[in-house]
Amino acid sequence: MCVGQLGSLLPHVVVPSVLAAFLIPEWHLSGAQAGLLAGSGAAGYMLAVPVLATLTDRIDARKILIAGSALSALGTLLFGLFASGLWSGALLNALAGVGFAGAYMPGLKALTDRLASGDSSRAVTLYTSSFSFGVGLSFLVSQLVADSLGWRSAFFVTALGPIVMLAVCLLLRPVPPKPAQGRLLDFAPVFRNTKAMGFVLGYGAHCFELYGIRTWVVAFWTFVAMKNSDTSLLTPIVVSVIFSLLAMPASILGNEFALRAGRHRAITIVMLASAVVALLIGVFADKSPWFLLPLLLAYAITVPADSGALTSGMSMAAHPDYRGATMAMHSTVGFSLSALGAWGVGVALDLAGGPSSANAWMAAFSVLAAGILLGPVALYWSRRFSPRS
Repeated sequence: MCVGQLGSLLPHVVVPSVLAAFLIPEWHLSGAQAGLLAGSGAAGYMLAVPVLATLTDRIDARKILIAGSALSALGTLLFGLFASGLWSGALLNALAGVGFAGAYMPGLKALTDRLASGDSSRAVTLYTSSFSFGVGLSFLVSQLVADSLGWRSAFFVTALGPIVMLAVCLLLRPVPPKPAQGRLLDFAPVFRNTKAMGFVLGYGAHCFELYGIRTWVVAFWTFVAMKNSDTSLLTPIVVSVIFSLLAMPASILGNEFALRAGRHRAITIVMLASAVVALLIGVFADKSPWFLLPLLLAYAITVPADSGALTSGMSMAAHPDYRGATMAMHSTVGFSLSALGAWGVGVALDLAGGPSSANAWMAAFSVLAAGILLGPVALYWSRRFSPRS
């Protein structure tokens, strides 16, 4: 499943990968428009995932995974063929996002349905952390192909990735879920589960920060490189790939930290540290790349370090009869705030002088810091109001 997910994720950041060098200048996009374009995939995901993930409580998640992977490949291919501006690009990127909604959380449900009973925390964390490895691969392939063959070719090549997940699905044994009770989109039991909702809302804060920086990390390092002549090794491709690859061990280690220190405490510590690092990057945005690189690498660790702990915490806190619905809520909140993070950073850049201004990047990283600080608030609320067992 982790290998299949790497294929599913190959198109995941192709739009952010080609924004700064190709789409923004060719389509004359502002920061807010670029953020809207990048966030449209998350918006499509958000609209589809409540239905698709909840359906996994009623039919085998493997079937949804097959359909979602096929649609993800199709949407990516159509973007490369027909996107010609903001609105056509946003529509086709949203279509690919709808496909990914049938691949990511249904994939997690397909995995957990086939695991032995007991603590699945490490298995879930491995799956969620391989997400980051896939994003790094997407950054690498997208930028290399775009630089060599043009940005449309980057979409053609990455559209092949979800076919890997289709092949994996053929190897999965059928596991029909237990008959579900109640209405299909009945989220009331999920909202009543305060313990699970704390992790869901915390995941929303995490996604706001994560997708905000993933959308704009290439543009940020392009700004750093343009201001300095000693960045021959530190190209935006190299930095964005390293930034993403660090997320996988960070997420695994973050979950191990949560298992030892307590999940709420560990996640809160990581989120507070991430906010501090974001503010430091913003303050020193116009400094040498060799000074900024350690800060950005530290941020590459703090941003994803809470991901596995949040998702495994949600999965374990969910009622077994409503695990699919809880995963649907988890993803809906997360990707809603992902779209908001991508757009919000773009708006901050526009208001503070544009991507070529150090003050604008200070504003952008301040927005990211403010977003992640909402996570500890959600966890405190959950701990304070969860019923005692």
